[in-house]
Amino acid sequence: MNERFKVDENEKIDLNKIDPDYDGKLSKDELEDLLKDNIKEIIKYQEKLYAENKQSLLIVLQALDTGGKDGTIRNVFGPINPQGCLVTSFKAPTSVELAHDILWRVHKNTPAKGMIGIFNRSHYEDVLVVKVRDWIDDEECEKRYKHINNFEKLLRDNNTRILKFFLYISKDEQKKRLEERLSVPEKNWKFAKGDLAERKLWDKYMRQFEEVLQKTSTDYAPWYIIPANNKKYRNYLISSIVLEEFKNMDPKYPEPEEGLDEIVID
Repeated sequence: MNERFKVDENEKIDLNKIDPDYDGKLSKDELEDLLKDNIKEIIKYQEKLYAENKQSLLIVLQALDTGGKDGTIRNVFGPINPQGCLVTSFKAPTSVELAHDILWRVHKNTPAKGMIGIFNRSHYEDVLVVKVRDWIDDEECEKRYKHINNFEKLLRDNNTRILKFFLYISKDEQKKRLEERLSVPEKNWKFAKGDLAERKLWDKYMRQFEEVLQKTSTDYAPWYIIPANNKKYRNYLISSIVLEEFKNMDPKYPEPEEGLDEIVID
């Protein structure tokens, strides 16, 4: 099932042909039960990953404003052991970060062996917002695609598995979520006037996402387009893909020290 959401680097992507409302025809209760089952299994695999200390998993979350990155982290990864998980949010680069190459601040935040790393936004901001805003040209953008692909190949060659998720919501759904941030006092803090300026560039963002997904989805670092209007389906689908990857990784508990069966604790 999960393969249908995986980006094929050999096929042209048209987001207009993808339904962000897709929910697998599963009910709310079914989705909640399936998510709980997946999380139970993910917790078991995470413990093995941490104990084995030979592999790592990097989760990349990209979306437009209100796309659900925070909700995904909270609902899918919130229940796992925080000792084995590191979340990094990438904001606008600082002056120090701008003085280095675009991957400098990213590489130092990739997960160590035994860890799960989650990027809330990522190095992909450097081929998304900067291109939409015309801060870089086509030639520079192509160079960055190559650098990103090579960077992710380096990570994969060093036993870091990579899963990249584009949380795809509709423009109408974004409008509804932005209005909720304005109308619910407890959510006012999430609203930024700058979000409205980005919203005006919706069509440019969609076209750029299509190009980014096409040029940076690889067999070693695939992109998945997640229909994200339905938050519960989003959570279930991402948890299913993560669980499937854990099964492929198949982490093992380390062999115990010899002679443990002879130990007597007074």
